[in-house]
Amino acid sequence: QVQVVESGGGSVEAGGSLRLSCAASGSIFSIDAMGWYRQAPGKQRELVATITSRGSTNYADSVKGRFAISRDNVKNTVYLQMNSLNAEDTSVYYCCVYSRGMPYWGKGTLVTVSS
Repeated sequence: QVQVVESGGGSVEAGGSLRLSCAASGSIFSIDAMGWYRQAPGKQRELVATITSRGSTNYADSVKGRFAISRDNVKNTVYLQMNSLNAEDTSVYYCCVYSRGMPYWGKGTLVTVSS
């Protein structure tokens, strides 16, 4: 069994920053890609950023230049540094870890940005 746990969400004023963390544990043989997704009320879940095991990154256009994804392969942890936050970034942020082709999702962490 694989556990994926996010942390670091909270409330911040527009223009502020937050750093999300996601740790994977349990029966993980190897971790491939890791990623962050978000879902705002009444909207579909969308990709925020992904990072491969080799460190290649991909970002949604809406967060390019403001967010940065990174990972620690020893700790099986992925991070999302979020800067210049705005109200449109308010969402539940979910971490997804891919291992042997299977996605494992966390329960999400809420980020609220007040304008």
